[in-house]
Amino acid sequence: MGEQRSLPVPDGLEGERLDAALARLFGFSRTLAAELISAGDVQVDGAPAAKSDRVHAGAWLDVVIPPPPTTPMPVAEPVPGMRVLYEDDDIVVVNKPIGVAAHPTVGWTGPTVIGGLLGAGHRVATSGAAERQGIVHRLDANTTGVMVVAKSEVAYSRLKRAFKERTVEKRYHALVQGHPDPLRGTIDAPIDRHPAGDGRFAVVAGGKPSITHYDTIEAFRAASLLDIRLETGRTHQIRVHMAATRHPCVGDLAYGADPTLAARLGVTRQWLHAVSLAFDHPVTGEWVTFTSDYPAELARALDVVRAES
Repeated sequence: MGEQRSLPVPDGLEGERLDAALARLFGFSRTLAAELISAGDVQVDGAPAAKSDRVHAGAWLDVVIPPPPTTPMPVAEPVPGMRVLYEDDDIVVVNKPIGVAAHPTVGWTGPTVIGGLLGAGHRVATSGAAERQGIVHRLDANTTGVMVVAKSEVAYSRLKRAFKERTVEKRYHALVQGHPDPLRGTIDAPIDRHPAGDGRFAVVAGGKPSITHYDTIEAFRAASLLDIRLETGRTHQIRVHMAATRHPCVGDLAYGADPTLAARLGVTRQWLHAVSLAFDHPVTGEWVTFTSDYPAELARALDVVRAES
């Protein structure tokens, strides 16, 4: 059951749509505001209202605020196709397959790296929030490749710091549409949540500083294969930065990729793969590097685009 809140509409919201006014008053999305209104959880001066109704200063709002969703805990079950590339007492490095999130989140019901490791009998560090124990960095659910998870508490704190201080070298390969100009360069543009509030991110003034270095490995007729080094690690960073330069990752329909090209190449998600991860081992201090080959569907798409050129 939600929490009942009653308050007058402040002067600053005079004339706003009801859904926009609720979003600004309570800090939740317009989508959630509209859902509450249609569910009858919002009354204006004691009467039901529509989301497009304009509100007037001083009108009395009664709103039932839903409780915050609780984050699910990891389900310990092996993840098909997730291979362990390296393991010792302090770290485990995996090759993450498609369709696997790093850890459970609200709204994600699929497999997770953490659940897969627990299900296969691996121990992970217990630091951090319970649902993301041992997780020191993440890959998007549909981005494949190398990912490290901390097993010991000392590895967790040292790796967290290494990622924060940018001493970890993260390299990706991306097949992007068209040909970036220049062929190698740096994209330095701040990123934050997309104003649409639909889970995407975007280049936004005042967002978090975000820096992506890229270099063209091979140029084809319709696309380019890039080697990308991330200096920062924002959510969707490569996808957002490439889309912002009008060269979205092939198959990344959420960020404006051409569906016809994706279908022709047989790509059903963004062509983006974490090819290597290198860092100072958190306990031995030795510089270690782990690499991962392209998954079969990305390699096939590359063969097709190469044959067409």
